[in-house]
Amino acid sequence: MIIEVKVPQLPESVAEATLLEWKKKVGEAVARDENLIDIETDKVVLEIPAPQAGVLVSIVRHQGDTVKSLELIATIDTTAVASAAAADKAAQPAASAAVADTGALAMPAAVKLAAETGVDLAQVQGSGRGGRVLKEDVAAHAAKSAALAVPAAAAAPAVPAVQMGSNGDRPEQRVPMSRLRLRVAERLLQSQSENAMLTTFNEVNMKPVTDLRNKYRERFEKEHGVRLGFMSFFVKAVVHALRKYPVVNASVDGSDIVYHGYYDIGVAVGSPRGLVVPIIRNADVLSLADIEKQIADFGKRAQDGKLGVHELTGGTYTISNGGAFGSMMSTPIINPPQSAILGMHGIKDRAVVEDGQIVIRPMMYLAQSYDHRLIDGREAVLSLVAIKEAIEDPTRLILDL
Repeated sequence: MIIEVKVPQLPESVAEATLLEWKKKVGEAVARDENLIDIETDKVVLEIPAPQAGVLVSIVRHQGDTVKSLELIATIDTTAVASAAAADKAAQPAASAAVADTGALAMPAAVKLAAETGVDLAQVQGSGRGGRVLKEDVAAHAAKSAALAVPAAAAAPAVPAVQMGSNGDRPEQRVPMSRLRLRVAERLLQSQSENAMLTTFNEVNMKPVTDLRNKYRERFEKEHGVRLGFMSFFVKAVVHALRKYPVVNASVDGSDIVYHGYYDIGVAVGSPRGLVVPIIRNADVLSLADIEKQIADFGKRAQDGKLGVHELTGGTYTISNGGAFGSMMSTPIINPPQSAILGMHGIKDRAVVEDGQIVIRPMMYLAQSYDHRLIDGREAVLSLVAIKEAIEDPTRLILDL
């Protein structure tokens, strides 16, 4: 019996996807629920499992093709499972060695780039968690290989992805943007063209939160099994401010203003594919420990490419922590259709005046970008002040004051 393998139903916010590397070749046996191919959307990388055990008899769409929901990509013959299984079992040792040689620990984006640039994944040293080969590792290896190949460039045909400078010693590599990067670029341009975006700034004394963390860090981690970071305090402080100024939690829909009666806070995290923003749902009813657990889980699964589309969709407000990378000041761009975003930055000891005395305090600059079509300067400034005041007196978050 011939079984069709189709692209799964993609969410409404995802129009199309790109096929990455096929895990099986035509004629090879497949097990039920075995991953056949990864597909990359503008949000996540998804796996397409085999619907039935059998033999892969045809591949209709190939690596790099753009596909849509429910589109046919391959067929499986379930009647050939018995004969193919024996051959597949005999070939297992060789197959295992082949997987090891071609980079079993390579991320999907790295595999795709390696195929495009002709890089042997077995020669690439992975810098990711557990030795995983990242896209950046493949790009660096390709650039290094191109540089070493310069002396022979005159005698050998050039690799299409690498262009040499006029002196022959300045290699360039042309790599197609990933679907995620293309989508990010599109949304950033959309945000700048459609929003009347302004940014208001303030600074916050981090000593109260720092002292609280230092005092309870070990007990918190022992009790809850997760580290106590700064982000959970900022999530709670943001919810505190949004409650006081609901318009900052609202969004524009045509000529209407949509006021959200819930607080779904997006937290930007890094991944091998770029920046992603998973959503902490109903953050107003979560404890600090619950928030920290979700953030830790998001961070781990972002590195492993395991975040689901539903976890990256929606959100009423976003927090971006450029300080984790050393940023001192920035103007974050609103994530449509949201109307505001908070930018956190690096904590630096600075001289400040308290009660007429110059003292040293760990200070952080805050930046809140907002859509001036909806949010007036008054609400923008006061909501940022509310965040500042909550961080500088964290007991207010616990007492809900």
